[in-house]
Amino acid sequence: MFKLAFFVPLADAEAVKEAVFTTGAGRIGDYEACCFETRGTGQFRPLAGADPHIGRVGDLERVEELKVEMVCEDHLIYAAVAALRLAHPYEEPAFDTWKLESLA
Repeated sequence: MFKLAFFVPLADAEAVKEAVFTTGAGRIGDYEACCFETRGTGQFRPLAGADPHIGRVGDLERVEELKVEMVCEDHLIYAAVAALRLAHPYEEPAFDTWKLESLA
């Protein structure tokens, strides 16, 4: 099992979550579309060559975002990350994956 966490602008959160959920990520037992959300502020400065979805090259930008966390079965993690990348509005979406250890 993996944990997948990603950061997404508030306006795009539902579409990105749904794209990731369609891969089977976010399932826990007999429940689907399971995740935890934390609201916060993301910050970035696009460099020369970037094509930012929000902001302008060279300007520091701050955006209200959600951090979305969910579990994902091992065999689905690559599809979940691919769906995240396709649905996310940023050129370079920020995300983390880490392997979980079962204590059962």
